[in-house]
Amino acid sequence: MDPRRSLRFKTHFDVLYSSGAEEGTGVLSEISYAGAKLENSSLQPEVGTRVKLYVFVRPVMPFELEGHVARLTDSGFAIQYELFDPEIRRLVDDLCALVAAPPAA
Repeated sequence: MDPRRSLRFKTHFDVLYSSGAEEGTGVLSEISYAGAKLENSSLQPEVGTRVKLYVFVRPVMPFELEGHVARLTDSGFAIQYELFDPEIRRLVDDLCALVAAPPAA
């Protein structure tokens, strides 16, 4: 299965990420059940590098996603999750619900 064929959802959440000793910031711009795309990243790890994302979603605590860099973009990079588990599906569903929900009054 081509991971880029997975249904992708547009988002806009602040992210911190770590790749070994390096740390950076960016914006989670897309997420799917197979991977995620960051834009405006402060660093671009090399393709194949393992990274851990810390996604900040208010009002809940940040959650973590882990994978390897699958490709680089002009201003960021995309990761493919290393292991797919039901927890990732739940996190993606929760994020999509937040993006689709109207703002609280």
